[in-house]
Amino acid sequence: MSENSIATRVLGKTGLRLSELGFGAASLGNLYRPVSDSAVAQVLERATEMGMRYFDTAPFYGFGLSERRLGDYLRKQTDVVVSTKVGRMLLPERSLHGAASRGGFAEPLPFEAVYDYSRDGILRSHEDSLQRLGLAHVDILFVHDIGPMTHGSKDAHYYDQLTKGGGLRALEELRDAGDVAAIGIGVNELEVCRRILKEGPLDVILLAGRYTLLEQAALEDLFPLCVERGTQLIIGGAFNSGILATGTRSQQTPYFNYAPAPPEILARVAAMEEVCDRHGVSLISAALQFPLAHPLVTSVIPGLASVRHANSMLEAYQARIPRDFWEELRHRGLISHSAPIPFSAG
Repeated sequence: MSENSIATRVLGKTGLRLSELGFGAASLGNLYRPVSDSAVAQVLERATEMGMRYFDTAPFYGFGLSERRLGDYLRKQTDVVVSTKVGRMLLPERSLHGAASRGGFAEPLPFEAVYDYSRDGILRSHEDSLQRLGLAHVDILFVHDIGPMTHGSKDAHYYDQLTKGGGLRALEELRDAGDVAAIGIGVNELEVCRRILKEGPLDVILLAGRYTLLEQAALEDLFPLCVERGTQLIIGGAFNSGILATGTRSQQTPYFNYAPAPPEILARVAAMEEVCDRHGVSLISAALQFPLAHPLVTSVIPGLASVRHANSMLEAYQARIPRDFWEELRHRGLISHSAPIPFSAG
């Protein structure tokens, strides 16, 4: 593989060709910290130089900021695949001003996010995203953050909007009309994936944090259902909110699933680090490459905020990992015996 080369895979029957390593654009919405316009331009340019051809964003990321920044860059590009999301409407709010953080985003745009999974809400959200992006179309449209983890006691209400209220049908209409090439959901919980797949087939699920080096419960019942329905996977959150990037030995507090990692997770990652040491493998490389071994997975999309970060992800993606490393993880019960392992020995 050349220095700047990322392989591509076709997304099921859609015909879309995605780079195995994609660009998660939450960082372009100033996730956790401000990112300058110049840094945004530099990291996007570096990403395309590396061979990234898949870019994922959402209205929620910076309350419109990520879509605006990404669209400004992608209008000059060809042969790229773009996804965004529906489920939140952005409404202008005059009381919002200044640099106060909201929803984990620093210096967001002055809009408030309101959940709406209805038919009209999804169609309007799609149109609004095209306006913010400044693009004539997006390739993939995901329903964002549906499920009880996000909505709690209001889950049934929003699920009914999506199903009985015509939200899913609106997605199918957009696909049937050729306005998008693929439809799916973008979530970080498993049960809602199973529920929606039983409503009808999806082209793709963007699954964040639930199929990683630390978690493989999805293998048991979600993945077989995906095979049955012809649904592919894109993997977000490959580092489980950070711990598979930082490990347990740094000065940073290791985070797992958006909170400080509990003792059992710390112990599991520490055991993985011991195996990494024996085989000369970086934990980041193992975490990034592991999901790509599964035939259902088309792309893994780390969030990128700097050229340095992009370079480190390319290095992790291209690193050679001996088969003995994966076999030891299996033998010690650190990964599922039924999980496919990357074949990159040599």
